[in-house]
Amino acid sequence: MAKYTGPACKLCRREGEKLFLKGERCFSPKCAFERREYAPGQHGRSGRRGGRGTGRESDYGKQLRAKQRARRVYGVFERQFRRYYSKAIKARGVTGLMLLQILESRLDNIVYRLGYAASRAQARLMVTHGHFTVNGRRTDVPSMTLRVGDVVAVRSGSNDRPFFKELPDLAEARNIPAWLERDVKQLTGSILRMPERAEIDGSLNEQLIVEYYSR
Repeated sequence: MAKYTGPACKLCRREGEKLFLKGERCFSPKCAFERREYAPGQHGRSGRRGGRGTGRESDYGKQLRAKQRARRVYGVFERQFRRYYSKAIKARGVTGLMLLQILESRLDNIVYRLGYAASRAQARLMVTHGHFTVNGRRTDVPSMTLRVGDVVAVRSGSNDRPFFKELPDLAEARNIPAWLERDVKQLTGSILRMPERAEIDGSLNEQLIVEYYSR
């Protein structure tokens, strides 16, 4: 599947809820979802042909929307998402929860959760540019899956850049989940444990995702 390069706000409008894909802009009056809550496209207002409206959504439609919502929240391609699902099936535990934990343990998501990026998209960009290390080794792979005990840090060579000089103050204003540990002064963070279901986005419906791939 090709990379989506269109407006991120259209994705939120299509899903019928804010996915917070653009960081602080999503909390401002400039957010397009606040001004146009209907689905994008010719039939968005009427709710016909896939738009949200009066029509009854099929079970398949609900499952598809749940899968697409999760993909868009984490910025994952279809092939990647399917691979994560296959990995979740083989893991010990509830498949839906295992899938969400795999998505949460991506490096770009960890950087975002630690407060070192305003959005997952920004976190992906910074990782791709090599601004972060994992266990002391520089990496430029946003999809890298981390484990309990792994340490993420801003690369020493990036500390002199203006953005990273201001980052401690910006990060301090954001709370982090209990399954992570952060040292704002050193711009580091580590994974204490895997997140529980209550600590993951409640708008995601993993059961519908499992049903979608179990058809």
